[in-house]
Amino acid sequence: MALSTSSNFAKPDDAFRAIVEAHRGLNDEQSADLDAALVLILANHIGDLDVLKEAIALAAQRMLGASQQQAQQQQQ
Repeated sequence: MALSTSSNFAKPDDAFRAIVEAHRGLNDEQSADLDAALVLILANHIGDLDVLKEAIALAAQRMLGASQQQAQQQQQ
C-alpha cells in the first residue's frame, strides 16, 4: 500500500472540522494526548509499517519546512 496524500474525503472541510471540534475545550496537555491517541489508532488501522514510516517522514519534512518558513519571516 502506498501513502495517499490526496484527500480521500467526500467533504474534507467536514473532516477538518471534526478534528478541530474534538479539541474544543481541551487544555494543551489534553489536546496533545488526544492527538497522540488518534495517531496511534489510525496507525493501527493502516497496519502497514512502510506507509507509517513514509507518513512520519512526510510530517517531519512539513514541520521542518514550516519552521524554516517562520524563521525567514522573522528575519524580514
